[in-house]
Amino acid sequence: MLRMTTASASSEPNSVRAPALDPIDARIVQLLTADGRMTNAELAGRLGVAPSTAHARLRGLIERGVITGFHASVDERELGAGLQAIIGVSLRPAARRESIVEFADRVRALPQVIQVFFLGGDDDFLLHIAVADSSEMREFVLEHLSAQSSVASTRTSIVFDYHRNSVAASFH
Repeated sequence: MLRMTTASASSEPNSVRAPALDPIDARIVQLLTADGRMTNAELAGRLGVAPSTAHARLRGLIERGVITGFHASVDERELGAGLQAIIGVSLRPAARRESIVEFADRVRALPQVIQVFFLGGDDDFLLHIAVADSSEMREFVLEHLSAQSSVASTRTSIVFDYHRNSVAASFH
């Protein structure tokens, strides 16, 4: 299933201002968050507007950066990566400033990494990863994290189950 992404994948900080959305734009975001594969005709029908209006509104949301892309939602288990984890990573304070961008770029390129979060708090990063088994998890942490001179510590939490939220936040 294709999913819509409303959060930016860039390394830019999150804006604290919510985008100004009128009721139609807010409904488009809500509908496409629930079903990113919805056709323009179906979207127009659900909105009660002409297909050209739905298309123009969607294009406007994309151009404004409210909707940043459409992506496939993948079941990692079906690809042989049935073990998932969230790994907290703390960087060494002396190396932190220089290493933040380098670390983020390096881990984003790893095939096991599903998501990367840059944080303020105890951890500098949270990594969501998917691997085949605990041996591959151990190898990932040792080879790609602990062996890096910029990494001070890691903390791994195994994901037992998770559910993606298909309901967009209310923008009213």
